[in-house]
Amino acid sequence: MKQREKPYSCEMCGSSFSTKSDLDMHVNTHTLEKAYSCGLCSASFTDRSQLAVHMQRYTSENPYHCDVCDSSFTTKSELEIHVCSQIKVKSYCCEVCGCSFMGQFQLQIHMQNHSGEKRYNCGACDLLFTTKSDLNVHKQIHNRVKPYLCEVCLLSFRTQSVLKRHLQKHTGRTTYSCEVPPSSFTTTSGLKKHLQNADEKKPYSCEICDLSYASRSGLQKHQHKHTGERPFSCQVCNLSFTTNSDLKRHLQKHTGMKPYSCEVCNLSFTTKQYLKTHSLIHTGEKPYSCGVCHSSFTHKSYLTVHMRIHTGEKPYSCEVCSLSFSTHSDLKRHIRIHTGEKPHLCGVCGSSFSQKAHLKIHMHTHTGEKPYSCEVCGSSFTVKSNLTVHMRRHVGNKPYSCGMCDSSFTTKSELESHVRTHKTRPLSQTL
Repeated sequence: MKQREKPYSCEMCGSSFSTKSDLDMHVNTHTLEKAYSCGLCSASFTDRSQLAVHMQRYTSENPYHCDVCDSSFTTKSELEIHVCSQIKVKSYCCEVCGCSFMGQFQLQIHMQNHSGEKRYNCGACDLLFTTKSDLNVHKQIHNRVKPYLCEVCLLSFRTQSVLKRHLQKHTGRTTYSCEVPPSSFTTTSGLKKHLQNADEKKPYSCEICDLSYASRSGLQKHQHKHTGERPFSCQVCNLSFTTNSDLKRHLQKHTGMKPYSCEVCNLSFTTKQYLKTHSLIHTGEKPYSCGVCHSSFTHKSYLTVHMRIHTGEKPYSCEVCSLSFSTHSDLKRHIRIHTGEKPHLCGVCGSSFSQKAHLKIHMHTHTGEKPYSCEVCGSSFTVKSNLTVHMRRHVGNKPYSCGMCDSSFTTKSELESHVRTHKTRPLSQTL
């Protein structure tokens, strides 16, 4: 078959097109020009066909129907995704990690995670991305644009998918249904988790720990924990991970992407779980309680760390000096004593520090800020510990006692200075 001639080339990326209108439409993806606007909301689009599809959401026109169930969809691609989810066919398998996909295009995009290929460049910060959609979402961070507006409560969102999920809270609409047992869900992830719990058939078992999985790819991902294999590598800092989802979460630290926003205070987070934990601050809910002292916590991991106070467990050991710590972060800070690493740099004078808290205290010397004030005399201090020592002078607290005489002191340094006077006195004066 004769290949169609493509005489129109893009000067920015070299792509070729058969018609000038196709080229013009493509150029808009570089310039982010969206000339076609919706008259009902603030959404805008790069070409007329996208606007036409968008308008169907208001007219409730869903021309693509599923032959298996009664569902109907606005676009053909939405119907194809739905049909694949119904028959659960994922015939395109990754030979590196075992993940499977419904289409060859999805597999090709996934393979770029292993090859490290990143063709899409951000002009503002030079970061590279695997897909154009990832680049477009990232660009909104620079622009601080949230173009998708909820007309009910006027909150705005960076992506249409997040707005769509948010709207379901107002409408109460449940889009994804399970027939056995009858249940409905607002997100595909909710339906997927439900199906995994409902389906007792998990034919793929781990020979090491006897855990079972519904799919071969699920078992292969699990086995990485036993083998220590980490096939997913970060191209920025060379850290590697056992799963692609772990890598994606890590990459958000480099890109600055925080796609999950709190609807109460608009703070953004890198993962849905972080947002969920943060939301408990507004509700005041602390569902995890300590059975020993009845302290309660917003997150299960906080309770786990707290319990080590009672048990004395210190599972993280230093390989250099054998000191043990209750948390991995404590061990990490300790190791810097041996390595001399000081990763936290002051942007004003170039001083570096082993801990972020130390840098924060140091910055007060540049800003002159003294956030800790004495309620008795109004004196203020750069660090809380200095205020604590100062308060002892008001209350007369002298916790440091001399072992040679009856003197006591407010600070350890005052005691040390006093002890030296005993050492320098003649023997007859000390008797």
